[in-house]
Amino acid sequence: MESTNDALLTQILARLNSLQVSQQTLQAKLDSLITPTSPPRNGPSSPGGQLDSPTSPNLLFSPSTTLSRTQIVSSPPIGTSVEQTISGKDREKVLYPGRVLLTTYPDQHGIKPYPLQWGAPDPSDRGPIICSRLPSSIKRRNAIGAHSGSYSIYRALAIAMGTLSPSHKPDYSKTEPPVPIPPQSAWSDPHKIVSFDPWGHLVPQVFKHEIEELGLDVRPSIAVTKAHIKLSEMDESARRGDIVVDGHIVLRTRPLKNPDGSESDVDPGIEVTTSKAAVEPVWYLPGVAERFGISENLLRRALFEDTGGMYPELITRPDVKVFLPPIGNLTVYIFGDPEYLTDESKELTLRVHDECNGSDVFGSDICTCKPYLVFAIEECVRCAQRGGVGVVVYFRKEGRALGEVTKYLVYNLRKRGGDTADKYFRATELIAGVKDMRFQALMPDVLHWLGIKKIDNMVSMSDMKYNAIVQSGIPILKRYDLPEHLIPPDSRVEIDAKIAAGYFTSGKKITEADLIKTVGRTWEEAEH
Repeated sequence: MESTNDALLTQILARLNSLQVSQQTLQAKLDSLITPTSPPRNGPSSPGGQLDSPTSPNLLFSPSTTLSRTQIVSSPPIGTSVEQTISGKDREKVLYPGRVLLTTYPDQHGIKPYPLQWGAPDPSDRGPIICSRLPSSIKRRNAIGAHSGSYSIYRALAIAMGTLSPSHKPDYSKTEPPVPIPPQSAWSDPHKIVSFDPWGHLVPQVFKHEIEELGLDVRPSIAVTKAHIKLSEMDESARRGDIVVDGHIVLRTRPLKNPDGSESDVDPGIEVTTSKAAVEPVWYLPGVAERFGISENLLRRALFEDTGGMYPELITRPDVKVFLPPIGNLTVYIFGDPEYLTDESKELTLRVHDECNGSDVFGSDICTCKPYLVFAIEECVRCAQRGGVGVVVYFRKEGRALGEVTKYLVYNLRKRGGDTADKYFRATELIAGVKDMRFQALMPDVLHWLGIKKIDNMVSMSDMKYNAIVQSGIPILKRYDLPEHLIPPDSRVEIDAKIAAGYFTSGKKITEADLIKTVGRTWEEAEH
């Protein structure tokens, strides 16, 4: 038995020696690409430090090429193309010198995730979110995925093309929020906020030690700023007297200019002051699974299988509980004093709006999305002018989270099949297999992050949104829908179908028998 074990040990040692030789050979090839002025690898200036020796059998995390990688991939001199600086094949060798690392495992050599306790009341106890694969952070990763959601793909392209150094270190000085979003009790409740990092806007401050002293790549996932909003629809409302200029929340726009540079006498309209926050998704997988009433294992398997196997670590790293999904973010717009959000004595008006590019941006009249959004903003402004505060939360869930391509295919089916209200939901199901994928279970997280404890007015006819908020522990005192006179004629199909399906309405009731009478515009009625 001992002789068998000795033979096996000999084979293992031989294999390790072979791997060491292979790594040294690879390193020699890489060194040939480095300029002669480069410091010795693993020298004092190497960001990789002394995590591994040059002859370590660990091929996955060798930091010895960090400096050369930075030098060769950084932007070339002015007038010199990236191709002239280094060829694509050589750049690939420098960027990714080792074997393809498809996944990692909890007991793998060198793996030591930075401690993370979701829901801890103090950020130092909670710990930072680290998903970076840079040499300084890859062993300490405690999250799967990448920052910036779907935009992480563009970052990868920029690195591949040589326009962005993979080791670029952001300068976060002077980027702190201009308006405070202070910690709330919900931040320390692991069940209240599970879809993003509540400390995401304070990362450079609360995780300064990890960033500056430990050299870890920790990034903000929330940014808070201030802005002015200008909408032509609100200009018209001001001209009608529906919106009043107060010099604080609603301002008169500065005079316009004529083509010759002189001041125009045309009414310039108004603009609205707002505070806003962009929030990237950061999922705490146990909490997300609990919110949807499924097991964490099932959630991980579905996210792996039905994204084309994009994230193998969802399966191989059950010890890593945080996932940054490649989906769109949300944006919060606050009208009035943000401090009033937590003051239950102040009136609060809310609109939760899901993205509709066709209507919100380009004004398509087949749905009521833009009219709802503009009306809600005006309601929020009026609430703020009464001494309260208004909130609009804008989610990137295009086409009921089915996507714009699916939405347009549904439009084609509706217009070719007789666009009547009785076929509205069926048309979506025929294409997508489901009416709606905007599952609202995660939506209330942002309200708890803001410290909202009650909602006086909610502009929405969605029972899914209403129920999700109320079931999360936030009461809604009043809700109301879009006034009749703001509903575009061609979107009557959508509205009547929703009312008949049980959506909230303060107007007339619609029966199934009425739906066949509601018909949308056909393509033949207008030139295209």
